[in-house]
Amino acid sequence: MDASRDDITAEIAAVAARLVVEEGLEYAAAKRRAVKQLGLPARTPLPDNATLDAAVREDIAVFCPDTQATELLALRELALLWMERLQAFRPYLGGSVWHGTATRHSDVYLQLFCDDPKAPEWTLLDHRVEYHPGTVNGWRGEPVEALTLRTRCEALGQWVLVHLMVHEHDDLRGALKPDAQGRKPRGDAAALRRLMAGEVSA
Repeated sequence: MDASRDDITAEIAAVAARLVVEEGLEYAAAKRRAVKQLGLPARTPLPDNATLDAAVREDIAVFCPDTQATELLALRELALLWMERLQAFRPYLGGSVWHGTATRHSDVYLQLFCDDPKAPEWTLLDHRVEYHPGTVNGWRGEPVEALTLRTRCEALGQWVLVHLMVHEHDDLRGALKPDAQGRKPRGDAAALRRLMAGEVSA
């Protein structure tokens, strides 16, 4: 029974990984869609994020290692550009662009830590940057205010969504705790540059 359950979990992870890589779905949405595509009951146990992350990396290594590396670099450079523009709000990059699994279909997620949570919005308005306010789930599962903007990525020849997740300054300490896999869950501009430089030298 356990072996069968493990097989099903692995199958869900493989299908979900394809959806993450090919469509840029977030992990939770990809798992739900995979269950539906496989015709499994809605309550089927889902793979954890570490299992899905491993499946995503395997999918990239098998199907698109060269193109993914180029696309990831383009998205990281785009993220860096916006981090520099928003440096007054202590931006940190998270998600697949930070962790190295992003493709051209992925969105960019920047966490901002502000004394005044309304300040980033005023800055966008002052610079006539169009954006859409909304909410997304934060790292603790709580709703977080997000400002979503659509920006051109010339290296990819397409538009990319950048989500600015606005937090209070005191939230920064909790945001830097290692995740369940012991990884840094996000990094600032200096950390991102070191990451990129390390990958180029490697």
